[in-house]
Amino acid sequence: MTVLTDPQQGRTTSAARSAVKGGRWIDDWEPDDADFWARTGRRVAARNLVFSILTEHLGFCVWLLWSIAVLNLQSVGMQLSVGQILWLTTLPNLVGAAMRIPYTFAPARFGGRNWTIVSALLLLIPCGLFVYAVENPDIPYWALLLIAATTGLGGGNFASSMANITHYYPTDKQGLPLGLNAAGGNIGVSVTQLAMPPLIVAFGLAAVGWVWMPFILLAAAGAYFFMNNLRGAASAYTAKEMIAGCKDRQTIIMSVLYIGTFGSFIGYSFTFGVLITSQFPGIKASDFIWLGAFAGSLARPLGGWLADRFGGARVTMLDFLLMGLGIVAVAVAVQAGSWPLFLAAFLFVFVATGIGNGSTYKMIPAIFRTRAMQGVDAGDAAAVKSALAAARRAAAASIGISSAVGALGGVLIQQAFRISLESVGGIGPALAGLAVFYGLCVALTWATYLRKVHIGGVRMSLAQAGV
Repeated sequence: MTVLTDPQQGRTTSAARSAVKGGRWIDDWEPDDADFWARTGRRVAARNLVFSILTEHLGFCVWLLWSIAVLNLQSVGMQLSVGQILWLTTLPNLVGAAMRIPYTFAPARFGGRNWTIVSALLLLIPCGLFVYAVENPDIPYWALLLIAATTGLGGGNFASSMANITHYYPTDKQGLPLGLNAAGGNIGVSVTQLAMPPLIVAFGLAAVGWVWMPFILLAAAGAYFFMNNLRGAASAYTAKEMIAGCKDRQTIIMSVLYIGTFGSFIGYSFTFGVLITSQFPGIKASDFIWLGAFAGSLARPLGGWLADRFGGARVTMLDFLLMGLGIVAVAVAVQAGSWPLFLAAFLFVFVATGIGNGSTYKMIPAIFRTRAMQGVDAGDAAAVKSALAAARRAAAASIGISSAVGALGGVLIQQAFRISLESVGGIGPALAGLAVFYGLCVALTWATYLRKVHIGGVRMSLAQAGV
């Protein structure tokens, strides 16, 4: 057993104790203790955050691999319809959404360091299968679909990474590290879409699979040597709490809103290149496809900051209004055949999705904290501590569920575009449906969080209570 001591006082304290067993297991971790955080916690947490971001980033890079590959399948002799191409980008999203539920539990079950190593190495599977597929262009379409589906493993990394890093930081200091963790992952979408086209030109389509392998091995090695497992994180939430969370009204509402924000971001990221090609055949989609995800990723921390300053519910409601207006502008651009307006409007929508990702993610802990503290005597320290602990567990379960449902929303958006293109040869009906959906999200946000109700005997909105 290794015990960390106070270097100035030369004594061991409960807050400073960090017993490590079995290869980097930490038994005692108390980030909310200011003494422990200043002396030991900040440094260890930052080290774990760095490699968590790296692995999550690579997960997104691999997850979006087919979004750029489908634009170049003809170069290896594969002739597919628009519908078949959209299915190749839809299945990774579907699998990625499903993987977020088990990945949420994995760090608590196996240890954050251990699962980061495993989740990184699993990314070698879709990369290797991609190389095999493009080097065998006569492969059956069903096999191609299965190979594309394996990239969904990268989509699960977000859930496990966020669930793990949450426990490393003090309650009042989680905003920035979680924002950096999320943005570092999201920006992997644009890295794939920006870096791959010149690589394909220079080395062929198979390079899209080969290029990530050394970085994946580097990330796994970094996690092995520099990350830790937190023994106490295993009690953060249970499967029973996750099941209960699925039935919780607030979790259901936030899942719908997260479909509108993250579902839109990932759905548009997967389909942006196909939409450009179908609506503006003269434009080289690979030159512009990366811009949307890049803009949305950079806007995510801004959404969190705005939510801190003005309230998550207010920012989210306004954001959905802007998303609806942006989609209307996209529809106008398509009708007018204006490429500059189409690009500008879609980038505006991407920015709005990023802001909404940040604001909705900030709402969830506030909602459960506000609910848990109703009727609790603020002067009863034990009751307050118990209520906040329960709120944190409920919020963790809700975040896992919402992140999975949100990613699933991306599948719905992709399918909306596929059906629209196959049915009428254009994306007008899909855009109209999305505009209506964003309008419904505006109404849902107002009715749930901004409309005044009785809270603790006082007539006020949840937004006024801190949501």
